Amino acid sequence: MLSVRIRREQPPAPLLALVLVCGSFVYGADGSDYSEVLPDSFPSAPAEPLPEFQSEPEDAFIVKNRPVKLSCKAAPATQIYFKCNGEWVNQNDHVTRESLDQITGLVVREVDISVSRTQVEELFGLEDYWCQCVAWSSAGTTKSRRAYVRIAYLRKNFEQEPLGREVRLEQEVLLQCRPPEGIPPAEVEWLKNEDLIDPTQDSNFLMTVDHDLIIKQARLSDTANYTCVARNVVAKRRSSTATLIVYVDGGWTEWAKWSACGTECTHWRSRECQAPPPRNGGRHCIGSIMESKNCTEGLCARNKKISIEHTTHPLDSGAGVAVYAGLVGALLLCVILVLCVGILAYRRSCSHLHGDITDSSSALTAAFHPGNYKPPRQDNPHLLHPSAPPDLTASAGTFRGPLFSSLQQSTLDSHHKIPMTNSPLLDPLPGLKIKVYDSSTMSSVELPAGPGSSDGEIMSLKTVGSGTRDHYGHTLPGEPGHSASATLGCLGGRLAIPNTGVSLLVPPGTIPQGKFYEMYLIINKWEKTTLPSEGGQTVLSPVVSCGPSGMLLSRPVILTLPHCAQLEPPDWSLTLKTQTNQAWEEVLTVGEESLSSPCYLQVEEQNCHVLMEQLGTYGLVGQSVPPQPACKRLQLALFAPRAPCLSLDYSLRVYCIHDTPHALKEVLELERSLGGVLLEDPKPLLFKDSYHNLRLSIHDIPHSHWRSKLLAKYQEIPFYHIWSGSQRPLHCTFSLERGSLAVSQLSCKICVRQVEGEGQIFQLHTDIQETLPPHSPLPAGGTCLPSSQVGPYAFRLPASIRQKICASLDAPSARGCDWRLLAHSLGFDRYLNYFATKPSPTGVLLDLWEACHQGDADLVSLATALEEMGKSEVLVVMTTDGDC
Repeated sequence: MLSVRIRREQPPAPLLALVLVCGSFVYGADGSDYSEVLPDSFPSAPAEPLPEFQSEPEDAFIVKNRPVKLSCKAAPATQIYFKCNGEWVNQNDHVTRESLDQITGLVVREVDISVSRTQVEELFGLEDYWCQCVAWSSAGTTKSRRAYVRIAYLRKNFEQEPLGREVRLEQEVLLQCRPPEGIPPAEVEWLKNEDLIDPTQDSNFLMTVDHDLIIKQARLSDTANYTCVARNVVAKRRSSTATLIVYVDGGWTEWAKWSACGTECTHWRSRECQAPPPRNGGRHCIGSIMESKNCTEGLCARNKKISIEHTTHPLDSGAGVAVYAGLVGALLLCVILVLCVGILAYRRSCSHLHGDITDSSSALTAAFHPGNYKPPRQDNPHLLHPSAPPDLTASAGTFRGPLFSSLQQSTLDSHHKIPMTNSPLLDPLPGLKIKVYDSSTMSSVELPAGPGSSDGEIMSLKTVGSGTRDHYGHTLPGEPGHSASATLGCLGGRLAIPNTGVSLLVPPGTIPQGKFYEMYLIINKWEKTTLPSEGGQTVLSPVVSCGPSGMLLSRPVILTLPHCAQLEPPDWSLTLKTQTNQAWEEVLTVGEESLSSPCYLQVEEQNCHVLMEQLGTYGLVGQSVPPQPACKRLQLALFAPRAPCLSLDYSLRVYCIHDTPHALKEVLELERSLGGVLLEDPKPLLFKDSYHNLRLSIHDIPHSHWRSKLLAKYQEIPFYHIWSGSQRPLHCTFSLERGSLAVSQLSCKICVRQVEGEGQIFQLHTDIQETLPPHSPLPAGGTCLPSSQVGPYAFRLPASIRQKICASLDAPSARGCDWRLLAHSLGFDRYLNYFATKPSPTGVLLDLWEACHQGDADLVSLATALEEMGKSEVLVVMTTDGDC
């Protein structure tokens, strides 16, 4: 059998010899015999290895329109090509270089390609643009890693910018920063007065992995302007500057030595507010800077004798004592005369206080008129009409008039009379007191109204400041429309801020018998409040202060706050926070209650009710519970100028606000001051915790008559500005220009949507040369709840019925037909242990029912719950004493 083997090698001669092997004879191409020269067998060539990459393509970013270059190198390699997104790159697009490895002698091939922005943008699908190298050798192929090519960008708006603060010396400070969204992710650095902060050089600074800046102990030198700077391969962005002020509260030096004893038998000592002195707005020292006391230890008379012995009229000790005794007697006589005159004046004024007062039992059952109910006489203007809202100032015993001045003038005008009676009709209300204010001096007198007290008894006389004050003594900003106050006693009452959904219910018995407090309820302004949210939390309710703080309560009060959390599906973790010493602390997280929990939260679709025994500043926050993102309820409100447009320019404003009555009221007041008017009812929008911005755009403008001044196709409100609630009110303005003053009609569409989320469209058709009528979705002033209700008129259930329901359900029942079943029927059974710790669980449940139904007073729900429990005896009472 004939076999032919061809071998390539570098021969010494220029010609290659073809060797034929036939049997045992070996012949050359020219017929020569090589059998004695060549060996019997030839060694086989070594196998070529698989290609091995010496460099692989790296991830790259396209900056603006500049293409990127990808390269790779492999050996040994007979061929090497790029494959991008599963397709081979054209051979003409490759730049190939070949070399020989001096050590191994293997062939090394290197190849480059360019990727343009257009190629990346044309890719359709969710996957990023990628490329990889494939190298060949005789042994096979090898693939490199994938290199991804992305278009680099850096948005303009920070997701969270640092906020300026005022902090105490040596207090820890957290300045938060969330850089703008970008590819590649931005690197963050901090500037202090434009100087780069290097934590390795100053250990008092710490930068977290979330890019926040922590100042471990604030120093006076840390008072500065701080800026968060984000940068990547595309651009550099600067946040707004946050001004940090480190203040120092003043301290007292030590007391100086006592001065020499003076002629008035006293000596003095002083101290200064200089250790340290208050700086950067810190508080001045608390307390007096000067102190005096008697320096003779009771021997002042003898010393005075000695000091005046040198005069020509010496005075012995007996005469001095007589003089002082006479002065004291005269002073006592003056006090007695003033008291007598005051009492006589008061008796005289009371003799003219005639009139009737509503039977207290009918007042308690004002909502349950029995069949034999006899209405009061209609000819007396002081009586309560059964169908009219009660006159709280008369029935609650609170009257504003110059009574205090009457004690001095012994007169009282007829229009300042207080309806009183000595009738036993007031027996069910033995603790009722009449509190009268003087409008000029803001003084108040508390007078007993019980049958056993005389007309002349004055229980207390105290001076009330002109403003509502907290326990620090600072006047709280009770702005009209955003606050409510009233003087409440043991009968309780309700404070409500109209058209905001914020209220405070003070049940009967909360305030001890004989005590009266000037209670207040205030919605804090956002620009003047440190928000309770941090990290991924979002503010869901107004921040509300109620007081006076530090007030001792005998039972829980109920604070009602509107919120904007979309509770279905339940993707929220809700937390109540309180503010103490300018810092926010967690009070309770819903679902994590324990026996030590200081309060209870009843969360409904649009409101949350907080049962608490400590007044202060509160706010509700929340955050998403993985894996699903939570949603906030927002409102979109469109405003335009109310007055006719007299220029070529015209503007439309779209506000994005929380879906709470207070947020809408705030924007309506702001626009009213700017001359704007709401064009239609606000539209709802569910805003998802997805890190996507809110995008606003205007469409279908009649370009023949109008043009938009907006250079971009749309405007965006950053996600974090909306989610955190740190900036209010948020809005975008669309500035338009008409072609001439003759153009009066404007038609367009405004689209508002969250990127990859829900949206709304406003259809606008208006005549800009007409005065637009005012439009408000808020109820008229006559239909909203009054700002305060005092005493029995604040509650739907009369006291007698409350007592009988409590007596029937407070005691545990073996069948479970007690207060626990009532809680289940009313939907208040999320954490029963809170109610179980109260002296009357049923009473607290009824208080919560009152707070939940303050607007509708739905007695049917309570009656139905009692009927399902089989409490027929209670239903009989409600049917007999009330009207269900």
